[in-house]
Amino acid sequence: MHTNTKEAYKLLHDGILALEQAERQGLQIDLKYIEKTFTDIDKKVEELENSIYASKFYKKWKESRNNKKPNIYSSTQLSKYLYDVRGIKVKKETKKGGRSTDEETLRLLNIPELNTFLEIKKLKKVKDYLDQYKREQVNGIIHPFFNLHSVRTFRSSSDRPNFQNVPKRDKESMQIVRRAIYPRKGHQFLELDYSQLEVRIAACYSKDKKLTDDILNGDMHGDMAKEIFKIRNFDRSTPEHNYLRAATKNGFVFPQFYGSYYKNCAINLACEWCKLPQGRFKSETGVMINKNNYLSDHLIKKGLGSFLLFERHIQKIEDYFWGERYNVHADWRDNIWNEYQKNGYVTSHTGFTFQGVMSRNDVSNYPVQGAAFHCLLWSLIEGTKAFKREKFDSVIVGQIHDAIVIDLNPKELDRVLKIMECIMCNDVRQHWQWITVPLEIEAEICPVNGSWADKNEIKIH
Repeated sequence: MHTNTKEAYKLLHDGILALEQAERQGLQIDLKYIEKTFTDIDKKVEELENSIYASKFYKKWKESRNNKKPNIYSSTQLSKYLYDVRGIKVKKETKKGGRSTDEETLRLLNIPELNTFLEIKKLKKVKDYLDQYKREQVNGIIHPFFNLHSVRTFRSSSDRPNFQNVPKRDKESMQIVRRAIYPRKGHQFLELDYSQLEVRIAACYSKDKKLTDDILNGDMHGDMAKEIFKIRNFDRSTPEHNYLRAATKNGFVFPQFYGSYYKNCAINLACEWCKLPQGRFKSETGVMINKNNYLSDHLIKKGLGSFLLFERHIQKIEDYFWGERYNVHADWRDNIWNEYQKNGYVTSHTGFTFQGVMSRNDVSNYPVQGAAFHCLLWSLIEGTKAFKREKFDSVIVGQIHDAIVIDLNPKELDRVLKIMECIMCNDVRQHWQWITVPLEIEAEICPVNGSWADKNEIKIH
């Protein structure tokens, strides 16, 4: 993989210089908060561990080992007990053909003690995030590194500490971790995030009119939620419908675009997203899946009375998704795969070449993901120049996923928003004429002197 144009090389060169300025600026962390959080987490983990040790599940596990205490953190011991002793059917295998005990598998089993174990693992992971901040800080400031040479898609990475790997799906974990990070005194964090960036860039590649129209005027996630959960009168303002829209977005639509298939999507939807809390959202959806592996009353009435039936239903949805709704994009994916098989490489619209051994999903995903990040990188470069030109006190301090993070002087908010929106939505499209789909950004801001956790959405106009 390499750059194949001078423009591509210049993008990386200028990007390194802009990100170096963000690295040098750094971010403040609250060491006292981190130490207190460590104490709280250790106490909570001990309580959860003791609840497992006192359970019937653990006692029977111990008996199966001739009263030798099991190590709850040993995947080998847990796998042997679940599959050999208890005779549970293997739900998933590891890459080496072993019997999986990963998070997805344990959630699928839905055993209370294993759910407790997953809570312990989540807390330990949060502690690991905070520990890297403590380890890498100098005088209470961290200077995360941003790399442009280590990811095959030509996206960026971060390390020492990894600023980009903050939990996002789990809101509680995200809040705990981000609460440790602060701007300069008298300043506030402003985060500018591209909306649907990768799917917009994908539409630029495939020129799928239906996909483009849905991005600009429709609601593909709402439409697919209607199909998946068989909801007649979908209303996004209804909490349960909005929840199922989010489930569809993250459990089906995005995975499909990244190359997942119906079986994984069915498991993800049923076990990760749709185990709704008892007493919530019962009007139409109820609890998606219970101990007997049956779906909610709502879906039973719709003829989906078991997980197997639900899986077959998702297979039909997948056939419709690619066979009818976005068939032009599906054809583009076939064409670029054929191009790769013929030439041994594919290129991105931003001047980069992807070659070597790649899967079918890699071939269609890499050019899209790379070009999407390059839109952000170009905007970050131009934003850095503009801040210097305008003599702003505000500074760009990093980027995470499709967002730019700014340490903002509150007095400069309106000017910063105006300049960055122009760069990120208009100037980048003038720079790259192949961007045929309009780009949009969303803005979130934290209170003055507030942590990165306390974000609220603000309107740009």
